[in-house]
Amino acid sequence: MAYTEDLNFIFSMPTKIIFGAGSIKELKPVLEERGLKRVLLVTDKVLREKKEIVGKAVEIIGDKLAGIFDEVIPDSGIHIVNSGGRVARELKVDSIVSIGGGSVIDTAKGIAILNAFGGKITDYDGFNILSERVTFHIAIPTTAGTGSEVTMAAVIKDHDAKRKLIFGDIHIIPDLAILDPELTLSLPPEITAATGMDALSHAIEAMHSQQREPFSDALSLHAIKLISTYLPVAYKNGNDIVARGQLLIASCLAGIAFSNAQVGLVHALAHVLGGKYGIPHGVANAIFLPYVMEFNLPECVDVYAEVSSALGIKRGSLSSEEYAKKGIEFIKNFVKELNLPSRLREVGVKKEDLEIMAEETLGDGCIVYNPRFAMDAGIVKSVLEIAY
Repeated sequence: MAYTEDLNFIFSMPTKIIFGAGSIKELKPVLEERGLKRVLLVTDKVLREKKEIVGKAVEIIGDKLAGIFDEVIPDSGIHIVNSGGRVARELKVDSIVSIGGGSVIDTAKGIAILNAFGGKITDYDGFNILSERVTFHIAIPTTAGTGSEVTMAAVIKDHDAKRKLIFGDIHIIPDLAILDPELTLSLPPEITAATGMDALSHAIEAMHSQQREPFSDALSLHAIKLISTYLPVAYKNGNDIVARGQLLIASCLAGIAFSNAQVGLVHALAHVLGGKYGIPHGVANAIFLPYVMEFNLPECVDVYAEVSSALGIKRGSLSSEEYAKKGIEFIKNFVKELNLPSRLREVGVKKEDLEIMAEETLGDGCIVYNPRFAMDAGIVKSVLEIAY
């Protein structure tokens, strides 16, 4: 899968990024510089109790804080976004600060849409619906995985239908991302592992996507290198501030990469698994990544050889295909070392559900960017069966 002579692409990166231990303090000058006076802080109830995270932000925002919306849950739902939108409009906010993981930041993206344009979030389901920017949004991630602080996507769950909706639009990309590794020090090992695998999946899928291009490839390769180096360190020692910082950078790089290049079958499957069974997104990606890579291998030998190199695997005299397979095997072992599940049966999936899961996967927009044709329920089911 090489670049062709008719290569053309558009690369966009509108988010300003501030990185560094203690960089949450940069909130104040940014708000003052922009003349923002009514901030809605979006977070979850667990984080709200942490004085060293949300408490610090509240102190920094000061009298510009119009209110706090802390109803976000893992796999945030459309009802939560609609509730947040109502709160934002009632408070007449001019800006949103989100502090949390991907669900918090994605919820804040949805609230920013509703605050700017009104209605219900389902009114904006799909891609490129908006014609102008949403409410000013500062995203402060407390996990290193989703990259949502720099992406054009928000994934919101319809809990009644047990499926995930994808909202994709350049107008919802946050205006500013503050990457403060101090805010990730309390992250438990299992969440560190799952979110790290989410970022790795973003980087690899951006590389094998039908829409891959040189800029996103460069970002992806460095993200892969950082994750393979620092995720085991942070998993074993959550207080390693250097490792935490490097993972935040890697997650952000991978987020920029896939926001431009898109993802593929791994994410299409993971969205269905998360919607149907409530499996955390990073865990779902960790399960599917190596099996989808094996499926895609006929179209991706050279790409996966590059991945193997970024993973730090010695090539020696191996052919490109042998080298690519080494990378896939590395990822399988990597998942096991992080004590994450590697089979669908380990997370309670019923074998009789594989057929309906395959059919639902075809409706996920990510699948169209997969490098090998997968728009067939029988093909998808065969991958699910291998992953089972």
